[in-house]
Amino acid sequence: MFLLKKIYGFLIDTAQTVLLAATVFLITYIFLLRPFQVSGQSMYPTFYDKEYVLTDLITIKFYPPQRGDVVVFKSPTDPDKDFIKRIIGVPSDTVALKDGNVYVNEKELDEGSYVSQELKTYGGSFLGDNETIKVSEGEYFVSGDNRSHSSDSREFGTIKQKDIIGKSFFVYWPPNKIRGIKNPFDN
Repeated sequence: MFLLKKIYGFLIDTAQTVLLAATVFLITYIFLLRPFQVSGQSMYPTFYDKEYVLTDLITIKFYPPQRGDVVVFKSPTDPDKDFIKRIIGVPSDTVALKDGNVYVNEKELDEGSYVSQELKTYGGSFLGDNETIKVSEGEYFVSGDNRSHSSDSREFGTIKQKDIIGKSFFVYWPPNKIRGIKNPFDN
């Protein structure tokens, strides 16, 4: 009888621990942080194909994203897919492409800290070469760091803030590539 009570107590303690761990995991996954896998080369050299990033889901609800933030959002062309891109233009900015360079509010964007100096940015079907657009309130202009291999706002236009899932802040896989994700425009 004593042995049965010990086994029963152990099973109850184990079940409580598993239930608590599952609850903490679900709350964290649904409301706070979510992992995303980078797919493709559109954010190279910032991210490599198949890397995993942690994305903060809560901060974006209270603080609007800033130029330079890396965000995950629902694809405008396929809502079952998530994209990861860098914010280039924020609400009320003007974004222009001239001579292979990006201009925000009529100033050339200094991207040397996260893209190759040889990188040239050419237009797409939404924003062509030598064209300018104004980013509307509640919208953002996003771009991959590897522009020649990126489907981004040059192709599909600005994205709505409500479609942004969160801000990526940490690469955790593979283990030899663990690092934080910094905004190159933060001082």
